[in-house]
Amino acid sequence: MASKKAKKKKKEAEDPNSRTVCRNRRASHDYEIIDELECGIALMGSEVKSIRNNKITIDEAYARIQKGELWLLNCDIAEYPQATYLNHERRRERKLLLKRREIRKFAESADHDGMTLIPLAVYFRRGIVKVLIAAAKGRKLYDNREKKKKDQDRKIMRDAVRKRY
Repeated sequence: MASKKAKKKKKEAEDPNSRTVCRNRRASHDYEIIDELECGIALMGSEVKSIRNNKITIDEAYARIQKGELWLLNCDIAEYPQATYLNHERRRERKLLLKRREIRKFAESADHDGMTLIPLAVYFRRGIVKVLIAAAKGRKLYDNREKKKKDQDRKIMRDAVRKRY
């Protein structure tokens, strides 16, 4: 008999209302991720329809704190063709939905020099659009070289351990 956890995982995998729409793959390469936070996003109906059709890009997007609220800027959501005159602007500012104490806590970590807020992923959870925001620090070219060297060293050690056994 299958356990409850196994049933739950199977049910989540089949659920069409819970899926990842897009990811910012370059974020982990260009930035050192320090803290992550899941938040909702205020959208129009035509924007949600476009997101369901995977017509969103967050590669150039970033978040800012303005007047005590968190805003997602430069996120491109394509226009929904069937929306006619009720359509939306592609790159408008979109409000991210968080509690005030979460914004305060997150703002402290993002307020330091060289820190920025970037979206890592956009996904549906139980039919609601969510955005994963990260407080990150930009990497320099030499930081990426050091990271690559560490990955190579790890791989060499892994291979050495496998050869012994």
